[in-house]
Amino acid sequence: MIQQWQRPRSGTGNAPALLLPKDAKSPRIARKFARSRVVEDAPGASDEHLDTVALLVSELVTNAVRYGSRPGDAVHVVIDADESRTRVEVMDHSRRRPRRRRTAAPGTRGRGLLLLDVLSARWGVDARPLGKAVWAEVRR
Repeated sequence: MIQQWQRPRSGTGNAPALLLPKDAKSPRIARKFARSRVVEDAPGASDEHLDTVALLVSELVTNAVRYGSRPGDAVHVVIDADESRTRVEVMDHSRRRPRRRRTAAPGTRGRGLLLLDVLSARWGVDARPLGKAVWAEVRR
């Protein structure tokens, strides 16, 4: 499956979206997409803000690819940015909610929710008809 970017028609109020395959390259593509959306929709965003958004989208897409999708599934990424904040939303086909791991040894997985806690103003999980959406907001 090829990544697909879609910009809604003017006036719909919907943010640009990206469809990605369950693939190890998807987080890198999502980071580039997120940076470009923030730069276009919220000019003047600091490098720190762009780095934080890129890290969060990378983490959310990585988790969706690893745990929230099966081969052939798509991961849906939405970036909504304005002068006050950026919202990152990643949808997958699993209804299983993210969960914290008890402890993570140095150099291992399991720090994703900690990153969301530390780097975002708030985050959550919403049920969707065909899965879930994990989202995070970063203030500027």
